Amino acid sequence: MRAAPRVDAVLVQAVIAGALSFAHLHDLAAAAGQDGWKAWAYPISVDLLLVAAWRRLRMLRPSGQPVRAAWFWFAVALAASLGANVATAGLLDLGDVPAWLRILVAGWPALAFLGGTLLVHLPAQAEAPQGSAAAGPAETAVPEPRPAAESKTESSPEPQPEVADAPEPGRELPASAPSPSPVSVPAALVDHARKVADDHHARTGAPIDTDTLRARLGVPAHLADAIAAQLA
Repeated sequence: MRAAPRVDAVLVQAVIAGALSFAHLHDLAAAAGQDGWKAWAYPISVDLLLVAAWRRLRMLRPSGQPVRAAWFWFAVALAASLGANVATAGLLDLGDVPAWLRILVAGWPALAFLGGTLLVHLPAQAEAPQGSAAAGPAETAVPEPRPAAESKTESSPEPQPEVADAPEPGRELPASAPSPSPVSVPAALVDHARKVADDHHARTGAPIDTDTLRARLGVPAHLADAIAAQLA
């Protein structure tokens, strides 16, 4: 027996609030002289700028990049939406809109275009390919010490190689040092990391790097490397 669909109260509230704000912005634009299709385009422009600024905030926060520009345009769009709601609540005579408000409404398209363009060109989350120099400082190759036999001059005779003595019967060879055991990663943490990586790829279009994965999961570097190896 199929369960009855549940109504999401938060989604219903968001739809109602968005519809009311949309209507208020339309009424204010129409009262300010923007009639016809232009009055309907104003609320769409305000809401799109609000959503774009919020999405850019969510993209910049995990990488630790500055979010002041995104916050500024989010506040501008919020002020435009909130101002329209307050202005149409009886505090403003829509039959006689003041000149300064007409100027603000007429100048909004240019302001929204500027904000959207700047939000698009904000630096997105840094994406560095695995093993590249952006993932970390390049390691300086340290030359291996040369054996003492190679430091001799060419005139000196080369020593004859010594033949290793065969092991005596019954003598056991020394056991080699045990290899370090791999890092054990819980399956639940790997599943969560895979969801984070998929979400990162869906938002940015590029695979997640180890540093970003470590920052998102809050795990040590060696554990992040082990998780990235399992996700590869």
